[in-house]
Amino acid sequence: MDDEQQRPAGQDCGPLAGFTVGVTAARRADELGALLQRRGAVVQHAPALRIVPLADDSELLAATKELIDQAPDIVVATTAIGFRGWIEAADGWGLGEALLGRLREVELLARGPKVKGAVRAQGLTEEWSPSSESMAEVLDRLLEEGVEGRRIAVQLHGEPLPGFVESLRAAGAEVVGVPVYRWMPPEDIGPVDRLLDATVTRGLDALTFTSAPAAASLVSRAEDRGLLSELLAALHHDVLPVCVGPVTALPLQAHGIDTVHPERFRLGPLVQLLCQELPGRARTLPIAGHRVEIRGHAVLVDGALRPVPPAGMSLVRALSRRPGWVVARAELLRALPGAGRDEHAVETAMARLRTALGAPKLIQTVVKRGYRLALDPAADSKYADL
Repeated sequence: MDDEQQRPAGQDCGPLAGFTVGVTAARRADELGALLQRRGAVVQHAPALRIVPLADDSELLAATKELIDQAPDIVVATTAIGFRGWIEAADGWGLGEALLGRLREVELLARGPKVKGAVRAQGLTEEWSPSSESMAEVLDRLLEEGVEGRRIAVQLHGEPLPGFVESLRAAGAEVVGVPVYRWMPPEDIGPVDRLLDATVTRGLDALTFTSAPAAASLVSRAEDRGLLSELLAALHHDVLPVCVGPVTALPLQAHGIDTVHPERFRLGPLVQLLCQELPGRARTLPIAGHRVEIRGHAVLVDGALRPVPPAGMSLVRALSRRPGWVVARAELLRALPGAGRDEHAVETAMARLRTALGAPKLIQTVVKRGYRLALDPAADSKYADL
């Protein structure tokens, strides 16, 4: 998936049709993008970071030699890609068999099924794996067992593990970090800047994060560009920030941003959460005998998706703030992006909007006053005070 918007082919009225979702992931971005597109979303992808393996890194080599020479009591494997990378790096140094031999002797914990698969692919067997795939559950188990005086190796995965190492050390453990790869800024910052611009201009309906470093990287880039306050305002009010889990959300929460995340910290549940949240935020109105749902960059008319140009969406939103009420041309002109002072721009945009909606009677012209949504009479009392 490239960094530009990807529009799903043949989509009509999926749960995410009419919404644009930003993807910041470096790993598994294609998988996440495909899941979103199959449900109708337009996807804008910009990896906020890149993963750099440390096969030649002196820190990883030193940690590997230390663990071979002095066996730990417990090894915690946190990611499949990281565990595989560690074994591959050790093989490259001629230490692979020695490392695997050492790992057969220790209590090996694997965070989640993918890590278990990577462990077993090396002929090893994990002692235990949490059902929640949560590092918090791993920590709880270790602290319940008691770690005082024990030596614990933790395969790090490029992002902080808030409170994990500190809690183990506070409980008396000796912790050895195994840094297998690091997160770095992307080589091409252009896609990230375009994603930031789309966020602050409300061109996105949701922004997804699958790692804490990606969230931190986007915030840092916004700060560098002088857009931090605009980014935070967009995520506070208009663009839904969705994280794969609570640890991923920490860099955003540090800036006061409330996020949502699924109960199971996986891509599938994350997409399911978006399918619930975004349609729930859309405005639905009974207009001129039709059911009209106003989404991010499109309108659903009786369940059929009608893509609408940005100017038209600005008019729809302005009219829907007071359904059935007349909105003056001057007010609609102010709602148009970069329209200037010529009210003729409203007439032009309105004509294009009516064509896009495919039902011209949805919007009525009130001579010498402006325009109104043709709200069904039976619904007037229900929506009059909105």
